Amino acid sequence: MKNDTIEKIKRYLSNDIGIDLGTANTLVYLRGRGIVINEPSVVAVNQKTGRVVAVGMQAKQMLGRTPAHIRAVKPLVDGVISDFEVTEEMVAYLLNKAEKNSRKFLGPRVVVGVPYGITNVETRAVRDATKNSGARDVYIVEEPMAAALGIRLPVKEPVGSMIIDIGGGTCDIAVISLGGIVRAKTLRIAGDKLNDDIISYVRSEFKILIGEKTAETIKMTIGSVMPLGSPLECPVKGRDLVTGLPREVILTDSDIREAIALSIDTIIESVKEVLETTPPEIVSDVMHRGVHVVGGGALLRGIGALLNEAVRIPIYIADDPLTAVARGAGIILEDIESYRDILIQNEDDLPHQK
Repeated sequence: MKNDTIEKIKRYLSNDIGIDLGTANTLVYLRGRGIVINEPSVVAVNQKTGRVVAVGMQAKQMLGRTPAHIRAVKPLVDGVISDFEVTEEMVAYLLNKAEKNSRKFLGPRVVVGVPYGITNVETRAVRDATKNSGARDVYIVEEPMAAALGIRLPVKEPVGSMIIDIGGGTCDIAVISLGGIVRAKTLRIAGDKLNDDIISYVRSEFKILIGEKTAETIKMTIGSVMPLGSPLECPVKGRDLVTGLPREVILTDSDIREAIALSIDTIIESVKEVLETTPPEIVSDVMHRGVHVVGGGALLRGIGALLNEAVRIPIYIADDPLTAVARGAGIILEDIESYRDILIQNEDDLPHQK
């Protein structure tokens, strides 16, 4: 009883925050307020002083446009931390920004989403970076589970649910039942890989060099995985690899389909692989309940129809797919005790073998 009272006092004196620590974007959920931050996962660092110049949208605008002494970096690669210090700076900035108008006496309790199947070392890096940024308690949850909670799938019930989370760095495909992941696969093929595919295609087909930001704009403007009713076009400016001078070409949606075809095929084959190894009772549930698609990749034109054609199961694109993981982290924050069994255990909490 005494411990319960202490916990209630601690909760009153601190904020509860959920973080979807994504390769492309980081979203922050503040309990009682909803999603308060949605910023690109980019940090600009002054290499002369070692100080952070900008974080988020400001830093993203600097990508490919910085002088020699300023470096704009993405501290997360394929969903895991590649630059610990910069990630720490970014998380601290986001926590401070989230708590700006509601700072309390104690550091916040934080739930962080990570890709399925990351190693203990990578999990510890996320935990340590968040702790060092000022968090009091850190809880880690796998993104497919958080996303399933975020779109209100019955993850704790004895029914099978299937979710595909196509993010920036990773694509998580998971089948969930009774509060656990039954079968899953993580691919390093997602939004960033599609951008690279577009860059490679434009370089090989048109002999023009374009940047990552341009490729992302093309993907969002005319990207599709199935033929559209009316063709889309987009002018693209870049550097001619033959003359070294600026040149402009017109790309169509069929160009983008050709560019990303191999990566999309890999995602579809992986979805089939997961289904092939899933227990038959759960496959029956999935056939009845459908497959749910979340993440930025869910916004790619025609992705639902293409998946439906490939696996012959109803495909549902989630409402507001970009925020599913952050919303799921928020649901966990409402009642951490009842969701404790779906969190990744802290090594310190596990019983030690003698």
